[in-house]
Amino acid sequence: MSRAPILRRIASDVPRDEIAFALDGRACTGLEGDTVLAAILVQGERLRESDFSSAPRAGFCLMGACQDCWVQLESGERLRACTTMLVPGMQVVTGMRR
Repeated sequence: MSRAPILRRIASDVPRDEIAFALDGRACTGLEGDTVLAAILVQGERLRESDFSSAPRAGFCLMGACQDCWVQLESGERLRACTTMLVPGMQVVTGMRR
């Protein structure tokens, strides 16, 4: 089931290149300068589900101080989505079906 994105891009006079990445195995694109969190929230309504319940999580502090935005890469490396810049070819795993 497709859900509306939680973030919408605003118009900008600054051109930014698209960056291809995968989100839970699905091909997606973000923009140069996006954090992983921004790139994911432009795709859908949540970042992940809570570790303790099925409650939706979408980041909390947005500056790397809390524990709300942890995701992992396909390699198993964990990262904070709010402070990690999106790079081409990233394979992000949230554990959610999208």
